Formats: sequence, C-alpha cells, structure tokens
Amino acid sequence: MSNDILSINVPLGGRSYDVLVGGGLLGQAGALCAPFLSRPRCAIVTDETVAALHLDTLETGLDAAGIDSKAIVLPAGERTKSWPMLERTVEHLLDLKVERDDMVIAFGGGVIGDLAGFAAAILRRGVRFVQIPTSLLAQVDSSVGGKTGINSPSGKNLIGAFHQPTLVIADVDVLTTLSPREFLSGYGEVAKYGLLGDLAFFEWLEANGPALASGDTAPRTEAVARSVRAKAEIVARDEHERGDRALLNLGHTFGHALEAATGYSDRLLHGEGVSIGMGLAFELSARLNLCSQETPSRVRAHLSTMGMKTTLRDIPGDLPDAEGLISLMAQDKKVIGGVPTFILAREIGDAFVTRDVPPTTLESVLKDALRDR
Repeated sequence: MSNDILSINVPLGGRSYDVLVGGGLLGQAGALCAPFLSRPRCAIVTDETVAALHLDTLETGLDAAGIDSKAIVLPAGERTKSWPMLERTVEHLLDLKVERDDMVIAFGGGVIGDLAGFAAAILRRGVRFVQIPTSLLAQVDSSVGGKTGINSPSGKNLIGAFHQPTLVIADVDVLTTLSPREFLSGYGEVAKYGLLGDLAFFEWLEANGPALASGDTAPRTEAVARSVRAKAEIVARDEHERGDRALLNLGHTFGHALEAATGYSDRLLHGEGVSIGMGLAFELSARLNLCSQETPSRVRAHLSTMGMKTTLRDIPGDLPDAEGLISLMAQDKKVIGGVPTFILAREIGDAFVTRDVPPTTLESVLKDALRDR
C-alpha cells in the first residue's frame, strides 16, 4: 500500500475493519476488495450523479482485478432513503442472485451508504458490504460505524440496523467533483470532531480550513483521517450508541429538526443543519453557564469563515415557531421517555450527553434565534 494512503482500524473484535484514506483509491478498488470476495463478482449500489462522474473508474478498477460487477443506479437525493427505494434495491440484489458471501458496494454519499448498508443488512439476513463514500460528509461520518437505515415521514433515520462494513475506501480525489456547497456540508461534520472532543484539531482546522476547502489534497487527507480516527475511537467504546457514541450527535438534535422542518429538501443540506445546530448547542450551553459566553461566537466565526450556514436566518423560506421545532425534536430517534437527548459543551473539545435541559431555556434560545431571522 502506498505511503500516501492512511489506514485507520475500527476495532470491533470479529467485526473490525479498516478505513483507507488517500488519493487514487477508486482505481485500486478491485485489489482492495478482492481479499474479501468468495467469488470474483459484486453488486454496486449508487446514484445517478455519482454514476455519471465516477462509476466507470470504479468498474475499471474492479475489472483490473478480474471482478465482475453489476450496478443499480438510483435517483440522487435524500428522498431515496425511503421504503420504495429500499424495496427496489433489495429486489434488484435478489435478481442479481447476490448470496450471503458475496459483496455489495455502497458507492455514493450518505444516502446511498445508509440505504445500501441497510439493504445488505436485511438481504438474506445479512451480506457483507464495502463503503466507498464519495462526499466529504460520508467519508468522515456516515460510512464509518455501521449505522444504516432509511427515513420515515415521522423523522430521519428512524428505521434501520447496525451493520458494520467489511472495508471503507475513502478516495479524497473524488471530493474535487463536489460543488462548494456539498463540500462545506461535509465540513460541518469535520468541525464537529474538534468541537466535541479535540480542541487541538479544531485549532488545526481554524488554521488549515481555507486550504482544505480550496482543494489541497494533503490537508484534505489529514482532515478525513483525523475525523475517522476520532469516530473509530468512539465507535469502539460504544458500538450501539448506548453512551459515548451519542457525542457524535453534537448539533444533530437541532439539525434533524431543521431538516424535518424544511422537508429534507435542498433548502437545507444535512451538514448545513448540523452546522447551525452546533451553533445552537453551544448557545444553549452558554445560556446554561456551562461554557463562556464567547465560545458560541468563536464556533460560529470559524464556520462562517468557511462559508457555512450558521444561523436560522441562513435558511430560506418559512420555519415553524419555537414550539413547532421542539415538537420535531421530540421525534428524534435519541428521545428517551419523550425527552430529547442533547449534546452540550463545557468548552470547545469538551462535550457531554444530557437530557437535563430546562424547557424554558431551550424555548428561549430558539425564540431568540427565530427573532433574528
């Protein structure tokens, strides 16, 4: 393996796997996947956007290792994470006679990774799959940790299963085809790792974020690898999100509610919701005197410098009132006894999980944020 390729292990005993990060990995996909195949064939699940840009390269890489592949190409967008598309995917995989020892490749962003992973989890009670994430958000977050699933009209990611991949291949070269908005959506998740548990990483991002966004391969590889390493450590401690893994949801309780309020549409991408949500989480922390009053401003200042959405006024169109947003939070999958779970912070790099948030303070934060619109 090239010295330019970084390998991060996710240590889960018999379900351990490696995450490979570097450039030019699509062309090596066949050689990387071959050791895990019982026969030289696999199925690829992707979407129309990724297929047009990168499917030929992946298929050529697989063919170079003598691996026959067949692809199912789905519509792009969050709405693909649905029952109809799950059924379509599973039936297609059955038509291809995918067996338990075969391999499904999830080739796309978070939507495809979640959907294809869930299809692999339930097909023949579980077939192996490889994640080849093509968005920054998927490379640093959704492709690692084994969370798979689809959305429900009641909320995001409410239907799914934990099903760990066999391998994750994160080719940073594919990030060059992302639009600036899509790239920055993923950057919200990168910043999250610094904010929740690594002040030094957040400081590194404050210094290197602009170069990373401009397309410099070295900082992109470094940022993806450090993010994956942070997630791998948390997943190893808490695979099924009973404790520490909930830290990875910093900003998500707010963000998921905002996504639901905007109909999971292009009005607000997932990472944009997380970015705004992290600002609100630090604002709530400051209101509760957990962190300094200057900390939320520092968080928002960095995200704003990167060109990200940071406040509710950055969301076009109407939003529910504070009561409506709180009702949407009550549909979050992390709700226990009807009470949402929040990730708050004592300072940057020192986050913690709590459900002890006074409703009046939460309502006050949301009302003030809505008033600023």
